[in-house]
Amino acid sequence: MAQSSESPEFPASGTRCPCSSGLTFGECCGRWLLGGAAAPTAVQLMRSRYTAFAVGDADHLLATWHPSTAPASLELDRTIRWMRLDVERTERGGPLDHAGVVEFTAHYRHDGERGAQHEVSRFVREGGRWFYLGALD
Repeated sequence: MAQSSESPEFPASGTRCPCSSGLTFGECCGRWLLGGAAAPTAVQLMRSRYTAFAVGDADHLLATWHPSTAPASLELDRTIRWMRLDVERTERGGPLDHAGVVEFTAHYRHDGERGAQHEVSRFVREGGRWFYLGALD
């Protein structure tokens, strides 16, 4: 898969994680984005994917997108500033589940305007790893 040509801008390990978990980047999404570890739950994968959008890590987004629904390439819009993630609800998606759903709202600023993206996302666990399938219709 082709990736974005720009390098991600990862926060320092001790700074607050962009996913709004309240943990530091090193304690939270840094483990999944930098450490190569697999997120143990669907909601943790959702948080890492939000953080990947926030820091511009197209490689992580493509690696965690299920091959059956993943795009061939991904160009991130660096003019969008992701501000906050609100996880509203989860269904299943635990370490022993094979499927899960995470409902979230991601808040952003673009061209001086505030906006929000609401989605109910589907996840599947295969080979011990969680993957993003896509939004529920």
